[in-house]
Amino acid sequence: MILEKVTLNIKPGDSQAFEKAFKEAQKIIASMSGYIRHDVLKCIEEENKYLLLVAWETLEDHEIGFRKSNEYQEWTELLHHFYDPFPTVQHYKSVLEASFY
Repeated sequence: MILEKVTLNIKPGDSQAFEKAFKEAQKIIASMSGYIRHDVLKCIEEENKYLLLVAWETLEDHEIGFRKSNEYQEWTELLHHFYDPFPTVQHYKSVLEASFY
């Protein structure tokens, strides 16, 4: 399993609209091959900051299967205009036998 981690900085005043758009967009990502689960966490200390975590079976499921799909275009239209600056995506794998996530 690969864990995708993305810190999302949302433009001031757009948090409610982002959350509404994400509720629609999550249907897209959840339908993709290799998708396992996801969560979006809102930062307590910084009102316009969120953390997106997505578990994928493989890195290729995210980088190729999702990002090169037609569905990704719909994802970008729903969400990408909320970000400032545009987020950096990182991928992690567990070094433990038992994984928390």
